[in-house]
Amino acid sequence: MATAGHNSGSKLIVRLHPSDNVVTARLDILGNTRIDDEQLSSSCPIPSGHKLATKKIKAGEEIRKYDQVIGFASKDISQGEHVHVHNVEMRDFDRDYQFCEGVTETNYFPESEQRMFEGFKRKNGKVGTRNYIGILTSVNCSASAARYIANSVSPQLLQRYPNVDGVVALTHSTGCGMADSGDGYANLQRVLWGFAQHPNFAGILMVGLGCEVNQIDFLLDAYGLERGPKFQTMTLQDTGGTKKTVAHGLELIEEMLPEASASKREPVSVSELTLALQCGGSDAYSGMTANPALGAAATLLVRNGGTAVLAETPEIYGAEHLLTRRAVNREVGEKLVERIRWWEDYCKRNGGEMNNNPSPGNKAGGLTTILEKSLGAAAKGGVTNLCGVYNYAERIDTRGFVFMDSPGYDPCSITGQVASGSNIVTFTTGRGSCYGCKPAPSLKLATNTSMFNHMEEDMDINCGEVLDEDLSIEEMGERIFEKIIKTASGEPTKSEELGIGDNEFVPWQIGATM
Repeated sequence: MATAGHNSGSKLIVRLHPSDNVVTARLDILGNTRIDDEQLSSSCPIPSGHKLATKKIKAGEEIRKYDQVIGFASKDISQGEHVHVHNVEMRDFDRDYQFCEGVTETNYFPESEQRMFEGFKRKNGKVGTRNYIGILTSVNCSASAARYIANSVSPQLLQRYPNVDGVVALTHSTGCGMADSGDGYANLQRVLWGFAQHPNFAGILMVGLGCEVNQIDFLLDAYGLERGPKFQTMTLQDTGGTKKTVAHGLELIEEMLPEASASKREPVSVSELTLALQCGGSDAYSGMTANPALGAAATLLVRNGGTAVLAETPEIYGAEHLLTRRAVNREVGEKLVERIRWWEDYCKRNGGEMNNNPSPGNKAGGLTTILEKSLGAAAKGGVTNLCGVYNYAERIDTRGFVFMDSPGYDPCSITGQVASGSNIVTFTTGRGSCYGCKPAPSLKLATNTSMFNHMEEDMDINCGEVLDEDLSIEEMGERIFEKIIKTASGEPTKSEELGIGDNEFVPWQIGATM
């Protein structure tokens, strides 16, 4: 990015609220640079995206951004000084949850005015945005066989079935050496059930070893899954080994392909979209550009009758009180707080801390504490009411804006969102996350123009124009919403053009490996 010299004029910084005692540098600022907007001078170099104090802040005083607490001064901070990890610390402080106080009436569009997209209507009433055949594994021991089956589906064979987006093997690293009950086992089973039923799949083949803890029959019994032409299962031990399993697996895929290709896109309401809201590789601009713009797009989707799913519980820590105010009832708000308390205990049990996030890359981008990161991340949820809170990979059974509990690790979190029913993914990034997802297409939204230009082959939308071109959050939100509709209708994302998405299936593992 460019550097500001001495005595440069305005537009060097961004102030987010009149009550804040820090502002953010829009580009690298040299020491002793006059900042006319704040009537002060920088006392040292301030990197782009980083904060500087607008007044003297005494040790122990709150650091405020977005008119919210993002940390506490660990020592006296002078006016114009760089504010970051060297002089800011985390402390416990009370959050006033004010359950349901901010609930408002959602201004839904009339059904006749709802936007449409071209999707694949399934017999169970769900609608897909893509048309894959999936190979799922019950256990890591069958992962190689599943990949061999997928690799044996030749391009020449797929060319005969133009409406099929591909055959993808989704493998993982668990399924045995684990307890057959508890959070970890439940997570894995919900993920597998959610993917087996996902509308972006025209057919599923599930492959196991045969002796694992996570038995295929247990999953079928627990979730009422039935074998049929579109849902086949097999194990290496029953089939007779790897080569026989691969050969039989290919036969089953070949039987699924004709019917899968018979599926065709048709106009459906965008109310059938369930949008995963995600951010990763964040920077200080995430909370100023891409995240609030995605929030504006999520609000548009909800007003059209659709569903937007926020996740990453550790990355709303410190901002959860803004969500409880929007909870449609106290039960929903209390469930969110219960998840926060679970995570606090989870970190304590495992010798961690909630402020382990931001990552080194986040900090290099100007994010100092998890509180600051969370306030920006929560903006992805828009402004409509919080209608539900769900466990990881739990099927979402209500429309509107909802929250799903998950780690902040993006592939793991998105795996849960897709299992919950998300048929399209939006992913904001400031540092440059090269992420793709199968079977749900993933749109990547750059928070700043410099990174977008540097990594344009991976980025779908440049939200840096909010600052660089004075584009409003609402205008950028509309642009994102239009891109979501085009993508849901079949327009490939950058990650799809690159073929990314085969290795991002990461169920959340909890509990002892035995």
